[in-house]
Order: sequence, then C-alpha cells, then structure tokens
Amino acid sequence: MVATTSLRYAETAEGYVFQLAGDSQSQLLLINESGEIKTVDVDKQTFKTSFQSISGLLGVIRLNSNYYIIVAAGATNVGTIYNDKTIYKIDSTIILPLNKKLKPDEDEVKYLNILQNHLNTATLYFSYTYDLTNSFGKQNYENSLSFNNEFMWNFFISSNLVELSNSNLIISNFILPVIYGYCKFTKTTINQKPITFGLITRRSRFRAGTRYFRRGIDKNGNVANFNETEQFLINHSNNGDKISTYLQIRGSVPVYWGEMNNLKYKPNLLIADGNDILPTRLHFDKSISNYGCNYLVNLVNQSGYEKPIKLAYENAISALGDENIKYTYFDFHHECSKMRWDRVKLLLNHLIEMGLSQNDYSLFTINENFIIEKTQSHIVRTNCMDCLDRTNVVQSMLGRWFLQRQLIDNQIINGELEWEKIDFKFNLIFQSIWADNADYVSNAYSGTGALKTDYTRTGKRTKKGALNDLINSITRYLKNNYLDGSRQDGFDLFLGNILPYKLNNSPFKDQRPSFHQSIPYIFIVGLLIIIGTIMFPKGSIWEIKNISFISIMSLLSGFSFFFMIKNGIQYVNWPSLLPLDFLKQREIYKDGKIEGLIYEKAENYNKFNEHDKKQ
Repeated sequence: MVATTSLRYAETAEGYVFQLAGDSQSQLLLINESGEIKTVDVDKQTFKTSFQSISGLLGVIRLNSNYYIIVAAGATNVGTIYNDKTIYKIDSTIILPLNKKLKPDEDEVKYLNILQNHLNTATLYFSYTYDLTNSFGKQNYENSLSFNNEFMWNFFISSNLVELSNSNLIISNFILPVIYGYCKFTKTTINQKPITFGLITRRSRFRAGTRYFRRGIDKNGNVANFNETEQFLINHSNNGDKISTYLQIRGSVPVYWGEMNNLKYKPNLLIADGNDILPTRLHFDKSISNYGCNYLVNLVNQSGYEKPIKLAYENAISALGDENIKYTYFDFHHECSKMRWDRVKLLLNHLIEMGLSQNDYSLFTINENFIIEKTQSHIVRTNCMDCLDRTNVVQSMLGRWFLQRQLIDNQIINGELEWEKIDFKFNLIFQSIWADNADYVSNAYSGTGALKTDYTRTGKRTKKGALNDLINSITRYLKNNYLDGSRQDGFDLFLGNILPYKLNNSPFKDQRPSFHQSIPYIFIVGLLIIIGTIMFPKGSIWEIKNISFISIMSLLSGFSFFFMIKNGIQYVNWPSLLPLDFLKQREIYKDGKIEGLIYEKAENYNKFNEHDKKQ
C-alpha cells in the first residue's frame, strides 16, 4: 500500500485534514479529536490554518488521555532503484495532538517523550512508488494495496487507515508503509559500465527491541533482531534494466534465552528450563515457507560464556531433523584471531560443501514488461550473540561472493579476476554501503555503531578500528545498563505492544523499597562532599575534623557503591511498560506491610555463566 505523492495538512474546526499535493479538488482525509477517520469535502470545512506540506502521514496513536497524529515532516532522497522507484529517509517527524484543550498530565508527558525519542532515533524509510516492505521478487505491481505487515514499522498506528481503506479506496492514497532499517542506492560504474548498486535492510516489528531486553524467541516463533538484507545490482543497458538481487537474513538464536543485566560487563546468561521446541519449529516453518532451504550459520563461541547458547541451538536443530535446514558452525573468534579476518572465507567453503550455489540468486528484466528470469531458492541465516558484528562481516562476505557471479552473468566482467581487483573505486562504494548498513542495524539494537566495521570498510583489521571497537563496547555497556529501559518502552509503545489507556496504574512509579532508592543518592552526595572537602577544606586538610569527615563520607560512599554492585539488578534501567520474559518482581514486606518490589530472575530461567561459581 504505497502513497502516490506527498501530502499537505491543515487544522480545521473538527480536527486535521490531509490532502494529496497538487489535487485541490479531491476529498480530504479528516481525523477528528476522538481519533475518528473519514473523508470529507473541501468546501464543508472551516479552516483554522493554511495548508502545510509534509512528506507523509505515518498514522494515529492513542496514549493515556489523548489521540495524536504522527507525520513525516521532511525526508531525504537516498537513491533510485530504477525509473521512478525512489526511496526516502525520514529526517523529521511531528506529533500533532488532536484535542488541544486537553492538558497532558505527568504520565502523558512521559509517554510523549518516549514516543518522540523513538521517532528521533529510528531510521525510517519509505517510497511513494515502491513497496519497501517486500523484497523485489514479491513486488505487486497490479495491486497497490499490498505490503508485508511484518516489516511495515508503522502498521499499528496505520491499522485504522488500513481497515477503512477496504471500504473507501480514497483513504488508501494516504497510507504510507515505512520500514525501520537501512536503504542506499548509488548510480555508478564498474569496469566502465553503468550500474546501480544498493542495499535494503528491513527490520521485523515482531519481538523488536533493544539488545538485552529482547533476546531469543517468543511462543509464536518470532525472534529478536530479525532483519532481511537485500543486495541489488542493476545493470543499465539499451534493452532495459537487468536487476540481480541477493537476500539474506539475521536473527537471534531461536530458543528461549536472555541476558540479565546486573551492572557488570558480562550480564547473567539465562536459558529457560525444558526449552519448548514448538516455537523453534514455527520459526523455521515460516522461514522455509518464505525463503526456501535455510542455511544456518552460527558464529557464537564454542567455549566460555557463549557455549550454552551454541549447545541449545544445536540441540533444537537436531530435534527438528528437517532436510530443509542445513546447519554449520564457524568459530569466528578462533579462526579469525590475531586480525586474520580474511579467514572468514573458510566459512564459504563449508557452505559450498553443503550445497550453497553461487548461481542461486534472483534475476529480473525490466523493459516494456516485468520478466522474472529466476528466483533465489535458499536463504543464509547468520547469527552471533547479538546478530550484529560478526554477522555483519559474514553477510558482506556473502554479498561480495554473489556479486561476482552476478557481474559475470551480466557480462560486466569476464570472471578471470575478482571484481574488487578490477575496479578499486567501486569496491570502496561496496564497502562503504555495507559498513553503513552494519552501523544502522547495530544502532537500532545496541545503541552504537557496529564493531569490526574497519574490516567491512577497508578489507583490513586495524589498530584504530580496534580502538573504536573498545569505545563502542564501553558505550554499549553504559547505554544497555543505564538508558535502554526507556528506549525499549519506545519500541513497545510505537508498535502497539502496550496500550497506555488500558493501564489502571502509572507504570512509571518507582516501586523499589525506599532504602534501595536512596543508595545511589547516598553514593553521589558522599562523593561530592569528599571532593568538596578536599578542594575547599576548612583549615588544613590534615586536621582531624577534616580527616574524620572524609573517612565517614568514604565509608558511606564505599558501602553504597558495593551495595549497588552486589545488587546490580536493582539498579539497571529496566523497561517500565512491558514485563520481560526472564525477570519478575517480588514483594518486600516490613512490619506486615508491602514496602516495595525488587527484581529477581524468573523461576523458569537457569543461570549459565561459566565464570559463576554457583553454577
């Protein structure tokens, strides 16, 4: 379901009206203060403002006490696939309250901040003439009312528009499917022949969220951080465009598992008791139906902290016993240690031995007709722990390998040399686009750019890249422990996983016991007093009163610091809106009354840290 043009909007006595740009005579789309959507005539509206141009209407959301319209205010062209199939990245959004007389309360303000932060950080893309929610081979040019709701990021806030469009086709013109991910298309040359090269990565809206708060699988077979990445090669010729595509996926290990933050660098690795195989079966049934034979590339470590995840994954695959699932393990850190990253190509040899063919990609001809020459019949599903850094390296390697075959088949190169040795300039474009894709996918999940992108960008592992990885790793730690709770709330709010107006109590109230709440303040105040006393002592710093005062404050700060470390789970910035699978809250009583709630591991999850002596 794709809009055909940009929009204009204005405020009226009833609410907000939207109009297709350049079509002043058509009916308007009206959204009134109660969230009702309908079409109205232009001459029957009393306008309070003049029309303003926008890029598109994303949808309508109801928070705690009011309805809000979300619009894409501005967008940037990120490339054209062919002809008029241009893609845009949303630069800015506007949230319009429908009932302006209603003063938002404290909770409503928090919901609005969460929603705005999500919109500010999400990398959202759309096209007026191309369905970004579907791969190229699944484009439906005969019926514009077609999209894949798994990858339509604004599906929830557009659901009323979608439903009403079934009975009112005018409304369908105002629906703009948006994906969360990455898009880039560059018109260039390789070996002096004109081509367009590009990538589209679309993120699933199912089990979406942040790095430590969305792991593993749910009961419906959806996994965390699931992304499709589609690589394009468009060969421009006098006989029309030849479009070659190659599709890959990534996704969390499809068993019940999680990592419970505790303020330590390594969180507690948890795997659910009696892992149910049914969700894994559902996941791969869907994947096989959508993509064909599944080649699974598992990159987690085979020893230490990550070993239990490897074993759980392999046990699940063994239990399925499906001939359409071909599993391979590659010890990335061992094989590519000491910056020997070129050895990732050893994995390619394993896949070829299992049956992966370089000829198995999709090919289309676009001239007067849309001709499907051949379609890809397999998918490579790659994962590491986060499905980010190691996964990015492997996916770009596969993209490079399939591109070699596509260039030969398009008679752009003869195959005597690898394409990167023929055209250094195009190799830089390829590396830059794949590295940017890595950063965008990583930012969406972990809050920082990807690690190891120096290899993706340059083909070499560098000391500067290793330093950048260290900085990103520290940043990830800080964000994942202290900031990601509200970021996860943003995902759940925008995607409709939680409906604020149905909550009976405020989700934002800190329900921990007062003692637990006071500890960070004691630590900070004690630390500030120590610093102040040292810098601005009354008399000599060595006077007994100053030494005593510093000693007392040091004891208080030291006690509070070690209390927070020992009880780190209580001081993580957990999500407020939706409970986590592996986490529960237990009531604490004092004098027969509930003093507060503290966080604990859920009973059905076991701890699997090999460094934990209690194991």
